[in-house]
Amino acid sequence: MALHLLKLCVGCDSIADLESWIEENAALSRRLGREHQQSHTTRMVPKRIAEILDGGSLYWVIKGQVACRQPVLDVQPFTDGDGIGRCRLILEPVVTPVEPRPSRPFQGWRYLEAKSAPRDLGSFGAGLAALPETLRRELAELGLL
Repeated sequence: MALHLLKLCVGCDSIADLESWIEENAALSRRLGREHQQSHTTRMVPKRIAEILDGGSLYWVIKGQVACRQPVLDVQPFTDGDGIGRCRLILEPVVTPVEPRPSRPFQGWRYLEAKSAPRDLGSFGAGLAALPETLRRELAELGLL
């Protein structure tokens, strides 16, 4: 069964911000003639890599709510120039909105079991997915979603 990761999306105010950042990085790679690989670097290497690569996603917490996810394609441990061990999470560049769910701040990332992961908005039908993100966020804060 897939195992997911949960991480704060620091500096993003919305899913659109995250998508814009991904597109800017892809455009920069194209301008430089490099192959683009959307990734996120973390300090700690997950111990349960096989489970994550078995269909897991990185769920992003944006402004205090789990808001979206990106499938994890690969986990690449490496040592940076200062000799510090790090981990590069290779992600599918497509962002999938999920049902908003509150999340307290934390450092690093957390494992998220599949049974506890928020459902994709598409699983609710077109109605909820069609709502603007700000309205979905407010409804979730009020406990109406």
